[in-house]
Amino acid sequence: MTLSILDWSIIIGYLAFALGIGIYFSRRAGRGMSDFFVTGRSLPWWLAGTSMVATTFAADTPIFITGEVARHGIAGNWLWWNVAIAHMLAVFVFARLWRRARIITDLELIEIRYSGRSAAALRGFRAVYEGILINSIIMSWSLLAMTKILEVFFSFNKWEAIVVCAVITLTYTVLSGLWGVVMTDFLQFIIAMVASLALVIIVSVKMGGMGVLRENLGPEMLEFVPRRSGSLLPWTAFAAYLSLNWWAGKSADGGAYLAQRMFAAKDEGHATKAMLWFTVAHYALRPWPWIIVALFSLVAFPGLADPELGYPKMVARFLPTGLRGMMVVSFLAAFMSTIDTHLNWGSSYLVNDIYKRFVRKEASDRHYVRVSRLTCVLLMVLASVITYMMTSVTGAWKLIYQLTAGIGGVYIMRWLWWRVNAWSEISAWVSSAVITVSIRTLWPDMEFGLKLAATALLSTASWLAVTLATSPVDEERLIEFYRRVKPSSPGWRRVARRAGIEGDAGRSAWGDLVGWIAGSLMVYAFLFGTGKLIFGEISQGLLLLGVGVLGWVVVTKKM
Repeated sequence: MTLSILDWSIIIGYLAFALGIGIYFSRRAGRGMSDFFVTGRSLPWWLAGTSMVATTFAADTPIFITGEVARHGIAGNWLWWNVAIAHMLAVFVFARLWRRARIITDLELIEIRYSGRSAAALRGFRAVYEGILINSIIMSWSLLAMTKILEVFFSFNKWEAIVVCAVITLTYTVLSGLWGVVMTDFLQFIIAMVASLALVIIVSVKMGGMGVLRENLGPEMLEFVPRRSGSLLPWTAFAAYLSLNWWAGKSADGGAYLAQRMFAAKDEGHATKAMLWFTVAHYALRPWPWIIVALFSLVAFPGLADPELGYPKMVARFLPTGLRGMMVVSFLAAFMSTIDTHLNWGSSYLVNDIYKRFVRKEASDRHYVRVSRLTCVLLMVLASVITYMMTSVTGAWKLIYQLTAGIGGVYIMRWLWWRVNAWSEISAWVSSAVITVSIRTLWPDMEFGLKLAATALLSTASWLAVTLATSPVDEERLIEFYRRVKPSSPGWRRVARRAGIEGDAGRSAWGDLVGWIAGSLMVYAFLFGTGKLIFGEISQGLLLLGVGVLGWVVVTKKM
């Protein structure tokens, strides 16, 4: 792809901005771990929420969606659409609880919620397993996607692309901590949205409009919800996604890097609003430009050996001078917004939950910041090596989904039921991994939806059995946790009576339930209403958007 002086000016200008942000916030981030990892707990909801949105839009996102649409049609997006239900649950239940915990990482919660050596072992295990293994795989598929894009745009080989991406992102992330991450995320979100909208409009006009899709693609490609038979997405997979995956996956309570933004929010209200903005923007606002371009790529490049390359090929073929540079920047922005988060978040696990907890408990804040910066570099090197060996973005996504299926249930219940203990979480992690490896070894050709369902159900049964077979958490620790977080769940009434205090005064569990259901319906109504309008089904689209507006009214009253 040929770039003009204007294109290069846009690219260089953006990189200079990112470096400037890193330098500007480097002194503030260097004051201590609270500033480096949670910005001193000072983020307004709109900045924290937008950072969440930007982080979940990586360079791999349009690549992954293009691959899924090529294999399973529009309905293939239920692999991630289903998680909107979990994220809306976080809006009404978990966001305020996370913020009340007053912690730096979600792993720190483990030794606040549980007691004994099992809690310390779980914290250390998860810091290594998630902070190094899972985190490196996630960064690697983002790197892999960016290398594919650079191969199309600039004819870089794989190693050249990896080195360029690593150096660019490391520079400002190491300097500025979460401050630089969220500030660049804000601009990255705007650039990525403008570029993706420009691409879909230009492609649609040049290829003759939406009618071309109906003429050249089968009707099953354009289904929002798969039929029981004859669909590209097996109905068993759809059923597993919608009934199991949203609560069984590791994002069930809004933890990890999403929780990090909640920790960094000004207060509980800002944390809740940030989560709501993220959920609406991530699921209802962003997906269609990627999906439509993915569909057009099937018409423009039929029979492409690697369908994931369809998206960057559409950019190279259809965008004019100036907009090409903007699109390159949007991919860089999307890539950087994810990698910088995972570097900072992964480093927080290794420093706060391993180094400070087990290696050097007493040291200066500046010492821990120096270690954090070094850890970011080491994580980037590891992710680069894994990227070189990885071949498929979609395959990596699905491996992570299955490895962590069944874990979400225990994450949810630890907030809602006092009886859950550290052994519950340990058994969930171990059983999910063992079941995943067993299924992939013994039944490698099993349909993916069935793999998810089997892993989730067997893992959930395992951790429930272990919970009932092991001793509960020390009562003193339970009371301390309850006084700190004040969950309003009926599952904590026993502890509330012993603590002698009321939980979340003024909140109703039934009210949260109504808000959660209304919010979930709202997101899907906005998502599919917009889709119907795009495909010219005006009456159905307006009806669904009306349902979405009603859902919004209920949500705002219940928050």
